[in-house]
Amino acid sequence: MGTDDKIDNKVEELGGKAKEKVGEATGDEELETQGKLDQSKSNLKQAGEKVKDAFRRD
Repeated sequence: MGTDDKIDNKVEELGGKAKEKVGEATGDEELETQGKLDQSKSNLKQAGEKVKDAFRRD
């Protein structure tokens, strides 16, 4: 997994966490849900890249 991809995925995850927290604080359920979706999407990307890395090392 390229370093740029790792950084992009982590930024997306942190942005999702921020959206979730702002949504919680303001009572904006849509923003909160969007933040959770961003985090899930980022986590899936990270998992996929880890699988790719595992096969490259063998």
